[in-house]
Amino acid sequence: MAILVLAEHDNAELKPATLNTVTAAVEIGGDIDVLVAGSNCAAVGEAASKISGIKRVLVADDPALEQQLAENVAPLIVSLASNYSHVLAPADTFGKNILPRAAALLDVQQVSDIQAVESADTFQRPIYAGNAIATVQSSDALKLITVRGTAFKAAELGGSAPVESVSANGDAGLSDFVGRELSKSERPELTAARVIVSGGRGMQSGDNFPMLEALADKLGAAVGASRAAVDAGFVPNDYQVGQTGKIVAPELYIAVGISGAIQHLAGMKDSKVIVAINKDEEAPIFQIADYGIVGDLFKVIPELTEEL
Repeated sequence: MAILVLAEHDNAELKPATLNTVTAAVEIGGDIDVLVAGSNCAAVGEAASKISGIKRVLVADDPALEQQLAENVAPLIVSLASNYSHVLAPADTFGKNILPRAAALLDVQQVSDIQAVESADTFQRPIYAGNAIATVQSSDALKLITVRGTAFKAAELGGSAPVESVSANGDAGLSDFVGRELSKSERPELTAARVIVSGGRGMQSGDNFPMLEALADKLGAAVGASRAAVDAGFVPNDYQVGQTGKIVAPELYIAVGISGAIQHLAGMKDSKVIVAINKDEEAPIFQIADYGIVGDLFKVIPELTEEL
């Protein structure tokens, strides 16, 4: 049994979600290869070779793969798939974009967002916004799986796997890269942050989010938001934590003015320590919080920041 893990990267650095996906592959069992598809991505291949537990790294270096368009990466996966029993990718924007297209081309059912491995063909995945866990079994000879990174520890480094080149399929001609708008911040990226401070509808307006940012800077934290805050235009979409946003599991999650709608809880309830600050003592967020403050956030946050 052999497993192919699709590496997430930006042609310069390997993204942390790849390490969590490798851990899931180790739990399935078998020889593990990591596929790095990109352009001028030799540095990523070298970084991937240091992941413990993998057999080899396959590097497909081609200008057509520079932007990792799903229409170009999926055929590459298809061309390699016959050598594997499983193909894994992170269950984030990257994996969710590419793997379904590969599954369609291979005519197999994808198993999405797994959070536990029971055996080589049986997995656990959340349904109903995480309120129930489904145990699913795949009878497909080839299993394409996306992995919820927050449910698996990051694989350790220290390996020395060989790096091999593989041929890419070139440009499929089905899509063109137009542009990318990236928000720049000195703070950690949400999905990789150890500490996150999130604001909800209780922040009242985007003008009040600098108060959370000041607190986040004291803690070296990332800043997040509930969908209600994003939909109200308080902050950009890339702040959103939840079922339709980013799934996070930091060591400390501070929820400020967030009631705790089920969709938000689905994205952060695996956090190690949860602190809730809300004036409504009946807010659902308090049911999962390790620590809670019932009070006016506009008084509590400045006091907390000053103490820090």
